[in-house]
Amino acid sequence: MSAARLDATHDPLLLSWVESANRPGADFPIQNLPLGRFRPRRSDEPLRAGVAIGDQILDLRLALEQCPWADDVYPLLGPLAAGDVNSFMAMGRSAWRRLREALSEALAEGSDQGPFLELCLLPQAQAEMALPCRIAEFTEFHAGIHHAAAVGWLARPDHPLLPNYKWVPLACHGRASSVGLGAEVRRPRGQVKGAAEAPEFVPTRRLDFELEIGVVVGRASAPGEPLTMAQAEDTIFGLVLLNDWSARDLLAWEGAPLGPFLGKNFATSISPWIVTMEALAPFRRPQVRPAGDPPPLPYLDSAANRAAGALDVVLESWLATPAMVQPAPLATSSLLDAYWTPAQLVAHHASNGCPLHPGDLLGTGAISGPQPGQGASLLELTQGGRQPLTLPGGEQRVFLHDGDSVILRGSCQRRGAVRIGFGTLVSTVRG
Repeated sequence: MSAARLDATHDPLLLSWVESANRPGADFPIQNLPLGRFRPRRSDEPLRAGVAIGDQILDLRLALEQCPWADDVYPLLGPLAAGDVNSFMAMGRSAWRRLREALSEALAEGSDQGPFLELCLLPQAQAEMALPCRIAEFTEFHAGIHHAAAVGWLARPDHPLLPNYKWVPLACHGRASSVGLGAEVRRPRGQVKGAAEAPEFVPTRRLDFELEIGVVVGRASAPGEPLTMAQAEDTIFGLVLLNDWSARDLLAWEGAPLGPFLGKNFATSISPWIVTMEALAPFRRPQVRPAGDPPPLPYLDSAANRAAGALDVVLESWLATPAMVQPAPLATSSLLDAYWTPAQLVAHHASNGCPLHPGDLLGTGAISGPQPGQGASLLELTQGGRQPLTLPGGEQRVFLHDGDSVILRGSCQRRGAVRIGFGTLVSTVRG
């Protein structure tokens, strides 16, 4: 599997001249190098792409202008200097790897380029972040089997998983227009059915989060041309944290027979840094299915995917209320608990000839763990609202109140590799 190749950029002994990148537990060591878009705070400068390194951002516009590079690197930096991450992603995996190699060498301890690039750093605290790329389309999958089973049990205790679940990666289309960084999320209004015959049009009373991963498509596929598993793997640029907000009471009334609509499309929040598949190479794992489960159909199967299609990403959710001094942990789970791998999601999406575009975003669906207390949503953690959560200080929550902040984090670590992180995705509910 080409995306799982290890090289010198993953060397656990590699250090950076950016000191904060060498701190134990840093999300953005030199082995990570995620891409995002930003501008200096309180400025009207155009957006440009940057690379997170420690607590700094390497400004790729300044890096192009002020630092010498190998001849083949200049064309790679050009679109990024202009803030056009989508055009860079469209160049494909050889370009992605070459730029990663060049950036790793330039940011490494003892690099001759260090004195030039020192002048191209901006503290992350002084940056205004933007969406890391232009989101072309958004699709929400349902790949978290433990979430699917837990939510299904609330509605269908005798058969929580529908018969198609283990055969087909289920999904619905969302709205790219409402994908954002999610600093603030407005409580949506919609139709809610109570005891009265007529529904009400009111603000949702059951606002919830869903802890997910977003798969960022880097390369286009042609209309009418399905992708093999190998092609699907080679299409994925990287991953982001994703919170697919849910108005549970709106969903309950509008969901039949066509599925989610206004209860989902009002907001989807993603983190500002795309962690590339190259950075994630040390954390690939075999795809393992429970004994007795059906094998994937051939178009969703490959030896490479079975050997290393899964990704070991630890996911955490936290909640902060206006009355709390410190956020409280809610749950921890792992992307290894997903039933379908990222490549399978991409391959299935294109299997009927649906074209993909650079910047397409595929949500995995809520990734819950198998144990009680590992739910990736309040719907699961409160058993459908029947068991309120008691927070430090005595407050209780069933669903989110105005002023509450949901905090999502993700990280990868294993013996013999340097830990990398996704940063933090923080969103606050406003009425």
